[in-house]
This record gives sequence, C-alpha cells and structure tokens, in this order.
Amino acid sequence: MRLWGGRFDDEPDARMADFTRSIEVDAELALDDLAGSIAHVRGLGRAGLLTEDEVRTLERGLVSLRDDVTAGRVAWDPSLEDVHLNLETLLTERVGPVGGKLHTGRSRNDQVATDLRLWTRRALGRLDEALIVLERALVDLADREGDAVIPGATHIQPAQPVLFAHHLLAYVEMLERDRGRLTDARVRLNVSPLGAGALAGAGYPLDREATAADLGFDGVTANSLDAVADRDFVVEVQAALALSMVHLSRLAEEITWWSNPRFGWVRVADAFSTGSSMMPNKKNPDPAELVRGRTAGVIGGLAGTLTLLKGLPLAYQRDLQEDKPALFAAVATLDASLRVMAGLVETLVIDRDRMRKAAEEGYTTATALADALVRRGVPFRTAHHIVGGLVGGAEAEGIPTLAGLPDEAYRAALDGSDDPVARSLAKEKGIAAALRAASTVEGSLAAADVTGGTAPARVAAALAAAKARLAS
Repeated sequence: MRLWGGRFDDEPDARMADFTRSIEVDAELALDDLAGSIAHVRGLGRAGLLTEDEVRTLERGLVSLRDDVTAGRVAWDPSLEDVHLNLETLLTERVGPVGGKLHTGRSRNDQVATDLRLWTRRALGRLDEALIVLERALVDLADREGDAVIPGATHIQPAQPVLFAHHLLAYVEMLERDRGRLTDARVRLNVSPLGAGALAGAGYPLDREATAADLGFDGVTANSLDAVADRDFVVEVQAALALSMVHLSRLAEEITWWSNPRFGWVRVADAFSTGSSMMPNKKNPDPAELVRGRTAGVIGGLAGTLTLLKGLPLAYQRDLQEDKPALFAAVATLDASLRVMAGLVETLVIDRDRMRKAAEEGYTTATALADALVRRGVPFRTAHHIVGGLVGGAEAEGIPTLAGLPDEAYRAALDGSDDPVARSLAKEKGIAAALRAASTVEGSLAAADVTGGTAPARVAAALAAAKARLAS
C-alpha cells in the first residue's frame, strides 16, 4: 500500500512514477533521516502519543535500520519514490503495525528539510577538515621553501619580488575565509524544521525545542511556512563552496603555469601528473586542470539553485526535490578537489634558481628604488620619473637589473632632475652604493616592512601565526 495512496483509485502511470522518484539521489540522506526519526519518536513519547514500549520498539527498529544502511545491506525500492518511504516501509516490516505511528505529527515536507540540514551540517564538518589539510600543505611548503623568491605580478607582468612563502600564505588567507563562510552558514542552517508539518505546524503538542536539542540543533524555525519552503541555507552553502572552488582554481592555474618548462619554477610529482596517448614527452598537471574545470560545475549549480527558487510561492513545492543534486555534487567536488590539491602541493619540487632568476627580470625592484629616494626627501612623483628613466636606460643598454647599473648612471639621473633635493643627492658620497643596495631583490624585500608585507621578518611572523593556528 502506498503511504499516500488512500484517495487514489488508479495506480501511477509508470512514466510518472519514474519521473518523480528521487531515491537514486536522496538515499544519501538515509542516515540523517533515521537520526531525525529517532528524535521524532522520542518526541512523540514525550507528548504521550506513543507508549514507552512503542518508543522502545520503534527506536530499536530504527537503530537496526541504521546499522544496515551503514553496512550497505539495504536494497532501495524505486517503486517507493524516496528515501523516506523506503525507510518507513522497511521499519514497518521489522516492527509491525506500530511502524505506522512513526509519521504522526510529521510531513515529508518538514522531514526532508530536517534531513537536508543534518546532512549539510555533517558535510560542512568534513569540508572544514579538508580545508585544514590543504592549509597545512601550503604552510608546510612555505616553511620548507618559503625563502625562495618569485616575481609578484600585476596584469600578468613582473611587478615586485615577493617571498614564495608570502605568495603561498595568500592562499592560506583565502582558505581561512572559506572556513569562516562555512562556519557562518552552519550557524544559520542549524535550526530544526521538525514539527512544522506540511506547512501549518504539527497538530499535536510536540516539544519542538527538545527534539531540536536531541538532534544537536541550536533552536527551531520560527515560522512553519518558511520552515518547509526555506532553502536559503542550500544557496548560502553552495555560494561558499563555489567561492572556495574559485580559490582552488586560481591556485591550480598558477601551478599549471609554474610547471610549464618556460617557467620551470615547480615540478609536479609523477603521482599527480598524467601523460599523453600520442606525445611521449608530455607531463600534464591534470588534477590542477580538472579542479579548474570542475569549478565551472559548482558555479553552475549555484546559479541553478537560485533559478529554481526564484519563482516558488509558499510553502513546499515539488520543485524543491531538485535542490539536492547540485548541493551533493558541489560538496563532493570541493572535498575531492581540496584533497587532491593538498597531495599535489605536498609533493611539489621547487626550483629556487629559476624562481630567483624570474624575480630579477623586468626591473621588479624599481618601486623599492623609488621608495629609497622618497625616504631621502625626493617627492614620489619625481622619484617615479627618475627611476623610470633608469629603467629605460638599463633596458637600452641591455643591463638586466637596476642593481647592475654603474655609479655614474645613478648620479646622472639624480643630477638631471628638476628637483633640488635630487640634485643635491647626486653629490652625496656613497649615494650610488646606497641606491644600488635598495635596488637588489633583498633590498626590495626588506623595504616592504609593514604588517602583511613581504619583508622576511613579517613573513616569518605570519608563517609562525599560521602554524600556531593550525596546531591548535
């Protein structure tokens, strides 16, 4: 007997039954559905709607089902539409007619809303762990190779030298924000819809707060209509997952470029590479490329859920059955992406010499040289112009770095300025040596001595703070 079939004379058309069933997707909620049912049974007992014997019988049956689901011993019946009807039918087969009392005061509407919140809460815990794993991999690499120097870039052009550790810690900051967004989302999703019924609230004196506490919720939903129709938490979590995937995609993009022989800054381990079916020379960073590619699917899933919700009136609509595939897929994709990226980062081999050579290209110390002039009283715009002239002169002479300029080039640039301070500096003894020191990679790094800057002492402090946070 169908659990909802009392007012129907005809059996569902096979096409309709196939189209509407969801067991292939929502079987994922089985453990959460059983947890919610156990708490609901206890609530029915507290309300006097079940005897103590009935509570014990139902709870034993639900626990045995939980064991079977965990062990993979349950065969789902597609004719029973969804996970809820499958589990209730299996329970009734085990405990007898008392199984028919399980659904007292509950609708599939508040049931699935509760299940999905429980599932999402568990998923957030798993994702937080995976985020920490990748953070640790980045921090360990920064600790191991962080004093290597790379060219920081803007517009994909060499800009200023930065410590490799500084670059890696930028991704740690992104991942920490990802963790924060998941924590924030958990706060808003962690309320119980159970007891909202189909839309108007349960017709029995259920203690919703006590049942919510049994399930580890912080409270209960305040409005029964909103309780069964709300999927804000799904959107919020998907948005956080999409942004986290974007962060991973940016890291994947950089590793893909860095491992190209024209860069040669890193070598991806064989265990995280693939070859070509045609070209024997190829070594491809496929995991990074697939992370980049799968980001599109997570972003698309978020857009799909928002579009799903935009035209739905209150309260529950069957459209909401479609909220799960994109959420489940996004969680699985981010979880797998975090773990494969952690492995890739853990096994990267760094070529410090190639990084250093790249950091010296493109006159990346020019800003530090201009700052050195400003510290000696030259207005910044004047200093900018002077250093720009030095860069142009070095480029014309084929001198690859500002630190490689002869003394007379520094003095001539200062003496040719309209600024009296600059002209007076040209006559100072040792000015060329001082400016040359500022023009080195080490001088440029040391000059960025502010909180969050790339000066070695600042990066060391940031790295120590990250290690301490992760250790705790």
